[in-house]
Amino acid sequence: MNKKLHALLLISVFVVATCGLIYELIAGTLASYLLGDSVTQFSTIIGVYLFSMGIGSWVSKYFEKNIIYWFIQLEILVGIVGGTSSTILFLVFESVASFRIILYSLVGLTGILVGLEIPLLMRILKDRYEFKDLVSRVFTFDYIGALLASLVFPLLLIPYLGLVKTSYLVGILNISVALMVCLNFKKEIKAATYLQTSAIISIIGLLVGFVYANNITSYAESLTYTDTIIYSKSTPYQRIILTKKGKVLRLFLNGNLQFSSDDEYRYHEALVHPALQALPYAKNVLIMGGGDGLAVREILRYPQIRSVTLVDLDKGMTTLFKSNSILLSLNKRSLLSPKVTVINADAFTWIRAQKRKYDFIVVDFPDPSNYSVGKLYTNAFYKLAKGVLSPNGIMVVQSTSPYVAPKSFWTVDKTLRSVGLHTIPYHNFVPSFGEWGYIMATQGQPYVKPKYFLPGMKFISTGSLNQMLYFPPDMAKVETEVNKLNNQALVKYFEDEWAAVL
Repeated sequence: MNKKLHALLLISVFVVATCGLIYELIAGTLASYLLGDSVTQFSTIIGVYLFSMGIGSWVSKYFEKNIIYWFIQLEILVGIVGGTSSTILFLVFESVASFRIILYSLVGLTGILVGLEIPLLMRILKDRYEFKDLVSRVFTFDYIGALLASLVFPLLLIPYLGLVKTSYLVGILNISVALMVCLNFKKEIKAATYLQTSAIISIIGLLVGFVYANNITSYAESLTYTDTIIYSKSTPYQRIILTKKGKVLRLFLNGNLQFSSDDEYRYHEALVHPALQALPYAKNVLIMGGGDGLAVREILRYPQIRSVTLVDLDKGMTTLFKSNSILLSLNKRSLLSPKVTVINADAFTWIRAQKRKYDFIVVDFPDPSNYSVGKLYTNAFYKLAKGVLSPNGIMVVQSTSPYVAPKSFWTVDKTLRSVGLHTIPYHNFVPSFGEWGYIMATQGQPYVKPKYFLPGMKFISTGSLNQMLYFPPDMAKVETEVNKLNNQALVKYFEDEWAAVL
């Protein structure tokens, strides 16, 4: 084997390793988008994928003849299966009850095929190197390819291409390797013409899928969402979907409804005004989460507010709500106000470095459906938040439903109290979500109910606040654990309670 062919095969190792890991990342990301709980999804998918690779490696010993032929066939098959996997999963998510079976079957099949690749390549190269050099070179290229995949996937592929286009692109790369090997080894392969034709047809098919990926995604999502989708984008952190029916806009993050424009005022007025109306001296406000700017809109009603700092992880989210004309009308251009500073950062990391005190803090994170969000509901996080709350300030935390998920709600309350904060739980009815809960927290001073609210409110009033502070027996306090980083009890409560009603 000449140096050119030997170099081609080592490059093949690099491409194969890169593509193999990207398929794994695509499956994990897509599962977390559609099923939630990213830790569980990635953990199980990695486990199934690695186990399947082990099966593929074991099966490779039964390929005794025509190794180059089988390697090329394998690359074509990996490209087809991996390249179309995200499309298949998007399309069957709503229409097939056994979605998980299809998901893990595709992950397992891809893992077996990828597990076959490296052993076959090593057998092709074995006559070129001594065993120690062969292992060293193959695994060096393998691990470098894995590093490249782990960097380009979150930084380039998902932000700029999305999951479906990424799948097709990686599939094309896999089959391109097959085609290059076939062209260079055609004298040693009896069915070279058949393999070349198969590779070219497969690449053309995947290219068509790549070109029409947005149409495929739109169609798949139209099966999930009953309203017309007017915006969809995958960011490194989540899938953002905006739908419209008549005048009603709805925002979904990873398939979960975040607000509906016809009743979001009930949620955001209840989130902001019971606390801020009781703080006539408040000047500096911190919001963590709330990248849609709707809570900021309510805060800017108060002329005494000098500054609002909004910390939201996803730049894609805040950029959308600073630029889309329909959304600018909804949030009244709040994120463009000179009083508002938008910081795109992980709130847990950001707040650790803060020394500034805030008179009012709004904690408006998504529900604690997974451990990455659950950490923002822990005693460790609330201790940090307490550290930046002014002595006479108030913090308010959105705390899921005290009716559907009472253990989850009262866990938030107990966790806040565990760091020395005085809590004032309350709730209200939001038609899109049902009965929803919030908890105000202070450094210990008593909460004084406002005697009036600003004019122009659609929902909040002194009368409605009295009702919000009362908890009937079916939402009464229950005993729970404190949510800590090392137990994440809240995530388990949340999963169990919401699973019972979905």
